[in-house]
Formats: sequence, structure tokens, C-alpha cells
Amino acid sequence: MATTKWVIDPTHSEIGFKVKHMMFTNVSGNFGTYDATISTEEDDFTKSSVEFSASIDSINTKNSDRDNHLKSADFFDAENHPKLTFVASSFSKLDDSNYELVGDLTLRGVTKTVRLATEFSGLMKDPWGNTKVGLNIEGKINRKEWGLNWNSALETGGVLVGEEVKLIIELQLVKQ
Repeated sequence: MATTKWVIDPTHSEIGFKVKHMMFTNVSGNFGTYDATISTEEDDFTKSSVEFSASIDSINTKNSDRDNHLKSADFFDAENHPKLTFVASSFSKLDDSNYELVGDLTLRGVTKTVRLATEFSGLMKDPWGNTKVGLNIEGKINRKEWGLNWNSALETGGVLVGEEVKLIIELQLVKQ
């Protein structure tokens, strides 16, 4: 079997997340600087190797004060842990378009296994002859399991920042 290498098309991809703010609205953010090493046997993603990293300094929630707080020791501690990483251990097909991506997510020096629902949107050629694959990846993690513990109590009860973080990842991969 031939090995196929894939790269992320950054103009058609987003590494995003959402977390509850004040217990009733969501704040969205993303990482602007990331890299991945992805290879498959032929075009079979169930026989793949996936390694991903994102720069903590590239976090963007559309508020520089909040972004700087997220980079601080209260949250990601970017000075001591400049990257988050994900290394896949399996990519299992559930049906024609749904898969489960399992791997080790490392944040702030803590590594935990996560399971991510993955929709395989298809394989096709773009107008310039490039073969592309679309993956929509979603999951949930509890930020406290990775040591992102900071919070502030609200006067009315509850807390400022929710514990559950929704991961929302849209990837368009280009065959090399």
C-alpha cells in the first residue's frame, strides 16, 4: 500500500471552541496558528496517522484582554506550555460518513484521551485539480481535567466560565 500525505488548507479550515460565559451565553474562539502531519494508506482514513499542534499564542476570542488572560498561568500558561497537541490512536468508521477519532490531547502539560465525532464530508477534486477531503470534528472536554481551573463566582450565583468546552473543528485537507 502507498502512503498518502495530507496537509491542512488553512484558508478553508478552522480550529475552534465554545465555552459558556456567565452560564447563559457562549464565547467562541479559535487558534490561528496550527500544524498537522497526516498520512493515510491510499485514501483510507481508518488507516491513518494524525499528529496536530496549535500555538497557544494564536488564540483569538475577539477580545485581546480575554485572549491575554487565556494565555496566562490562570488558563493555558503559554509561557511554559506554548502548544496544545493531539496524537490520534484510532480513526474508526461508524457508517458511510461518520467516524470516531480517538487520541491523546495535551494541554498545559496534561495528556488525556479524547473521543471526537468526525463527519467525513467526502473526497473530491477542486477546480485546480487538487484532491481534497472535508472533515467536521466535534467533541466536548472538561477544561478542569487539564488544569484550566480559574473561575470567578457571580453575585447572582453560578460562575463566569463554564467547565465544558465544545470543540468545533472544520478541516479541508489537500492530498500531497
